[in-house]
Amino acid sequence: MASISRFSIVILCARVSPVIAIAVIKPLFPYRSISMTIRSFSMKVSMGLAALFAAATIVSAPVSAAEYPERAVEFIVPWSPGGGSDTLMRLVSNNVEPFLDAEMPIINMPGAGGTVGLREASRRAADGYTISQVHEGLLVATETGITDLVWDDFDPIALMTASPQYLVAGPSENYSNFEEFLTFARANPGEITMGVTLAGVPHLHAAMIEQAFGLIFKYVGYEGTGQRIRALVGGNLDVAIGDISSSKQFVDNGDLTFLAVGSMQRLETTPDVPTFTELGQDLELTVTRGIVMPKGAPQEVRDVLETALSELAMDPTYVEQTNNAGADVDFRGQDAYRTYLTNLNGTVKSLASVLAP
Repeated sequence: MASISRFSIVILCARVSPVIAIAVIKPLFPYRSISMTIRSFSMKVSMGLAALFAAATIVSAPVSAAEYPERAVEFIVPWSPGGGSDTLMRLVSNNVEPFLDAEMPIINMPGAGGTVGLREASRRAADGYTISQVHEGLLVATETGITDLVWDDFDPIALMTASPQYLVAGPSENYSNFEEFLTFARANPGEITMGVTLAGVPHLHAAMIEQAFGLIFKYVGYEGTGQRIRALVGGNLDVAIGDISSSKQFVDNGDLTFLAVGSMQRLETTPDVPTFTELGQDLELTVTRGIVMPKGAPQEVRDVLETALSELAMDPTYVEQTNNAGADVDFRGQDAYRTYLTNLNGTVKSLASVLAP
C-alpha cells in the first residue's frame, strides 16, 4: 500500500464509485486531506473535459466549411420580379444547382433603389447561406446620401454579367459620329440635352463621359431607359444613355445612331460601333450584376461559391440564356470583382457633387 500514491488510490476507487472511494480510503487520509484530494481530482477531470471539448470544436469547424453547402442558399434579390436584375439573377438561381450541389431560391425584397433588400442581407449571418446582388446603383446611392450602406459592407464573390451601355444620338445635322459630336459639344457647352435617370447609373455614365472628354451636358431626367429612348426618337433630346435591347431596333431602322459603346472591346452585335477606349478614354460604362455575401463569411465558403459560379459562367445553356436576356457573361472572381468595385467607387466619389439629387 505504501508504494501506491494516495491520488492513485482515489482514482482506482473512483472508477467504481465516489462513495466507495471515500469509504475505503477515509482511514488513510485526514478529513481535510480527503476533501482536498477529491477537489483536486474533480478539477483535473473538469480540465480534461474542457480540453476535450475545445479540441472537438477546433476539429469540427473546418469540417463545416468543407461540407458547405449543406442546405439551400437564399438569394435576396433587392429588386422587383420581372426587371433586368431579377431576370438575370434568376438565370443564376435556375442553373447553378449542378455546380453548387444546393438550391438557390430567390427572395425579392425591392425598395429604395435596392437598398431595402441589401440592408436585410447585411444583417444576416455571415455563414454563406445568404447572398445578394449589387450593381453600380449602390455606389451612386451611397455617395449621394440615399443610403449609408456601402459596397464594402459585403464580401464580393463574383461579377456575373455586364450590360454595356451606349451613347445614343437622335437625328442631327451637326454630327453623325462621335468625333463630330465631340467637336460640336465642346463648341456648345451646356447646349447638348442628355437623357438620364437622375442620380442613377445612367447619370453616372453620362457624368463619366463629361469628365473624360471635358464636356458640359444639360441633363433631362427620365424614370427608365425606355422612356428616354422614346424621347430621343421623338426629337425631345439630343443624346441619351441606352442599351442594346432598348435602342437597337431604332438604330437598325435609321431613327437613332450609336456613337460609342462602354465595353472594353467592340461587340459582335454592334461591330461598327467604337469603344470609348478607341476614342481616347479608358471608360467602362456597363451595368454589372455581381453576387455578394454578408461580410465575414469563412474564406473556404466564399471559395466554394466562387468556384461554382465560375463553372456556371462557362455553361453554354446559361450563357445563351443570359445573352437572350440582353446581357453578356463577364465573370470576375473575388479579387477581380473587388478591384472593379474599388476603382469604380473612386470614380463615383469624384462625381458625387454632379450626381447629388
